[in-house]
Amino acid sequence: MAGHSKWANIKRQKARVDAVKSKVFTKISREIIVAARSGVPDPEGNFQLRTAIDKAKAAGIPNDNIERAIAKGAGKLGADNAALEAIRYEGYGPGGVAILIEALTDNRNRTAADLRVAFSKNGGNLGETGCVGWMFEQKGVVEVSLTPVETGRKRRSDETVAIQEDDLLEAFLESGADTYELIETEEGTSAEAMTEVANLETLSQTLKDKHYSVSRVELRWIPGNTLEVSDPDQARSLLKLMDALEDLDDVQSVTANFEMTDELMALSVA
Repeated sequence: MAGHSKWANIKRQKARVDAVKSKVFTKISREIIVAARSGVPDPEGNFQLRTAIDKAKAAGIPNDNIERAIAKGAGKLGADNAALEAIRYEGYGPGGVAILIEALTDNRNRTAADLRVAFSKNGGNLGETGCVGWMFEQKGVVEVSLTPVETGRKRRSDETVAIQEDDLLEAFLESGADTYELIETEEGTSAEAMTEVANLETLSQTLKDKHYSVSRVELRWIPGNTLEVSDPDQARSLLKLMDALEDLDDVQSVTANFEMTDELMALSVA
């Protein structure tokens, strides 16, 4: 759990640095297109779409781009995105680390070929469907920023609201969270709560109704067991592979079941 959180934090840091790049815009726009196509093209009635739009705004994607992606998903701008489909790939990294990849693609053969090259160049190999998927369980994740929040009544400009961990724990339990942990981000301390996929919308909305600052809502694959990586060369190869996979245009997310120290993890941003 801890290693996965550290890798998630590093990915968020890198995403902010790379947010100006069209590749990031393209990945999130694809999420919006698929979400709009799979349900009503209205965020009020489509939680998946609403979540994708929130992610787009956090990445700084202009509203015009967001509206255009919704229109494409709704079929109002032609059928050029109708072929996009969600596919899960599985493989092994250096040292037998299990890796799960989620992609949105209009060409399975191209995506599989790109993944195979990325694996082979970085000490891993693309596996068959089901080879490591059984090691992971999908969960809903809500991140709450532990910062002063406005509760709706007027406050003096210098007044702050201290969020106590006991109060937050009570809110998580009431909202149906299974577990939670405190994490450190560039902006300060946050809390991540996990829940069943079917309860994600309820958890998110309940926390917002209680005036907590919800900064991230997503589905995430959680490994049931982890491998400890202690060799620097293996760590470097593994993190290089993770970067290579995430840099592929069709890849939306990459999850692995490794643990490593902060010092070795820092190799990924060195």
